[in-house]
Amino acid sequence: MTPKNTLKILGPIETNIVARLTYEKKTIVTTEDFDSLFNLSPNNRKQVVFRLKKKKILTPIKHGVYAFSPLEAGPEGTGVDELLIPPLFFPKKNYYVGYSTMFNYYGFTEQLFQTVYVLNTTKRMERTICGLSYKFIRIPQSRMYGIERIKVKDTEINISSKERTLIDLLYFNKPVGGITIAVEIFTEIVKNNKCDIKKLIKYASSFPNITTRKRIGLIFEGAGITENILRPLVKSVEKTAVSSFDGSRKGTLNKKWRVIINDSRK
Repeated sequence: MTPKNTLKILGPIETNIVARLTYEKKTIVTTEDFDSLFNLSPNNRKQVVFRLKKKKILTPIKHGVYAFSPLEAGPEGTGVDELLIPPLFFPKKNYYVGYSTMFNYYGFTEQLFQTVYVLNTTKRMERTICGLSYKFIRIPQSRMYGIERIKVKDTEINISSKERTLIDLLYFNKPVGGITIAVEIFTEIVKNNKCDIKKLIKYASSFPNITTRKRIGLIFEGAGITENILRPLVKSVEKTAVSSFDGSRKGTLNKKWRVIINDSRK
């Protein structure tokens, strides 16, 4: 039942729509939902949507898609789970939610981050949606792997797996305070067997950034991972040019990982 204070603000058609959407437990509403649930002409539907947007009951997500928040939820609304937004932009599922969003999800850090990162093969943009900051980062198809699917309110969401997120942690380390802290987090997880080592090595061996592969190799070596398990990762760097993490050519050459080791390598 729609509360009396809602009736004072809404007209009869709007009241019926809000009551029905509340009954259906809708948090996200599309134009198709309006057409299937309500007998409205396109023009009437347009007017109703306009009025409900003005009254903060509908919040635009993208063209034809809105977050629904009944008035009894208060000025801040009911809110929408941040993970439900990305699949609305990628019907072909060519995306995953990753980077700092997943650092917190997997417990790598207790920091709460303000931006939701969506890695994908088609879009590059930044947008505030329902009060949350979203950054869509376009990446090559070669980096679209190590993805898992979870369900949030009956919606399938693509996220980076724990092992893939660890690789991204080293590559995109600024949110946690830089490479030194990222290496500490990565090392602690590896040494305490809190991830699938073989899967992590498989994913790392395919990661396009060579520096990240070499850094992971050194961490694994320091953690005592056997040569047999490390073989795919060693093979992935054996024909690469000698590199240095900080650009300095001073230090000791690690022939296996083809990197110059100095005090700043971590």
